[in-house]
Amino acid sequence: MTTLPSEIKQLVNFGPEDYRLISAPLPQPKEKELLVKIGACGICASDFHCYHGAPMFWGNDTFPRYVKTPVVSGHEFYGEVVAAGPNGLEHFGVQLGDRAIAEQIVPCEKCRFCRSGQYWMCEKHDIYGFQKQDADGGMAEYMLFKPTSRVHKIPKSLTPEECALIEPFSCSVHAVNRASIEFNDVVVLAGAGTLGLGMIQAIKLKTPKKLIVIDTMPYRLALAKTLGADEALNPLEDDVVARVKAMTDGYGCDVYIEATGNPAAVNQGLQMVRKLGRFVEFSVFSRETSVDWSIIGDRKELDIRGAHLSPGCYETVIDLFHRKLMTADGIVTHKFALDNWQEAFKTFGTPQAVKVLLVPHAD
Repeated sequence: MTTLPSEIKQLVNFGPEDYRLISAPLPQPKEKELLVKIGACGICASDFHCYHGAPMFWGNDTFPRYVKTPVVSGHEFYGEVVAAGPNGLEHFGVQLGDRAIAEQIVPCEKCRFCRSGQYWMCEKHDIYGFQKQDADGGMAEYMLFKPTSRVHKIPKSLTPEECALIEPFSCSVHAVNRASIEFNDVVVLAGAGTLGLGMIQAIKLKTPKKLIVIDTMPYRLALAKTLGADEALNPLEDDVVARVKAMTDGYGCDVYIEATGNPAAVNQGLQMVRKLGRFVEFSVFSRETSVDWSIIGDRKELDIRGAHLSPGCYETVIDLFHRKLMTADGIVTHKFALDNWQEAFKTFGTPQAVKVLLVPHAD
């Protein structure tokens, strides 16, 4: 039986560039809640942008403030069920000692989207790591899974690295599903970070005619090729629009997926995608982007699709890992203790970093 501490460490967001590692009482699970010992929690681009004060999190004249502080950060977590409130185990169909993961969002179950089954677009939209009390996140030694969480058991066959990638790769699979990729499609993916590397693997399972990956970091481009990209292009070295058009008889790609978070990649994609093509926008941006909307309508009649979170994709990713159709090899590049969280955030986005994990327990 696991001996539980009375005090734990939590990385708490008090405001932009005001994150603090604090000691706090061990959370106590209430009705239909689980207490989970965190195995690892990844740093996402949204965590990075939130830390540095991006307006989409903290608000400006266009966006209302989204983050409710103080809040424990982190939404890319998994862990071991170590305790439960009344009816918690039965509610989620788990046992003490099971490895489990909760989806990022904590649906309200009351709004029109939740009632219609579109829970990932919940109007209240509490996401772990961004809303105090209702959704404290996983950059901690222990956390609570809330009663309306979508919880999934993780089989013993998955490695710790694979467990840590379930959340981001589930987002990857949803974005790829939104692209409706067909056999004869030439697909361009902009961005070979963690999410992009998950998308590469999902796209290859759709068996398109050609997959072209664009990124500015050589390490990521090499990894993209290893994972199945047919072409890997660096826009700092190539005229990537011209290259893609040359590969497609001048028409452009059939599908363009934007996963960089760089506004330049949006305009690049609009120039690169063919008429009547499909453009999937996934990224979280730290600043606004401007485009010529006449390209979308008058010139090309494009199909523009957004991709948000990962509805129905956690079980898919867990199964793909179990069947060895997805891999974590080369993607988890750095692991840090909670005490070293500042170094972890500084490492995020450096040339040799892909997925950076905080690992709260040495065991």
